[in-house]
Amino acid sequence: MKVLVFGATGMVGQGVLRECLLDPEVELVATVGRTATGMQNPKLREIVREDLQSYAGIEDQLTGFDACFFCLGVSSAGMKEADYERVTYDLTLAAAETLSRVNPGMTFIYVSGAGTDGTERGRIMWARVKGRTENALLRLPLKAHMFRPGLIQPLDGIRSKTRAYRILYGLAKPLLPLLRWALPNQVLSTRDVGRAMLAVAKKGYPERIMETRDIRAVLDL
Repeated sequence: MKVLVFGATGMVGQGVLRECLLDPEVELVATVGRTATGMQNPKLREIVREDLQSYAGIEDQLTGFDACFFCLGVSSAGMKEADYERVTYDLTLAAAETLSRVNPGMTFIYVSGAGTDGTERGRIMWARVKGRTENALLRLPLKAHMFRPGLIQPLDGIRSKTRAYRILYGLAKPLLPLLRWALPNQVLSTRDVGRAMLAVAKKGYPERIMETRDIRAVLDL
């Protein structure tokens, strides 16, 4: 299997990339982002590109893949809706529309979030934009699945790029293993997310909107 990973330097993306490189069924992992991951692996190919709103001229490098794991995203804190939509909706659809053309029918897994507003009319800005993004992806000729994880425990030395999240995870670190045990349908680890994405790419899943309980259920199949 050949997979693309967008946002491989973020916390979730790092976990997904790690699981892809460890999986013996994955023969090639291509990362796409503005910066390199800094990792060395014979299965890894990196596409470093400043402009993530257009893939003109490199579509041949994006062809022949079985799945795309789209982990690119930013915190909405302090952002206006138009700016957040430009990063969240525009960048995601630019990639997905290109991939739906060069790899029609491929599996496309988008990391959304618990509380995403599929009606697009709610009062919470980030949830509306994420919902709009999800709905647009579901209309494309892709095997699209929306991952809506809640709290994610970073493992294997992985850290968030967002300072506020690093502080939060640092404070919560002693409690996270207990929370995962006590609330299995609300808390996942970076390993869980990566392995679940691979499982969906290999076997599929009947639900296209996947809450934490669905993500965990995939791991038990």
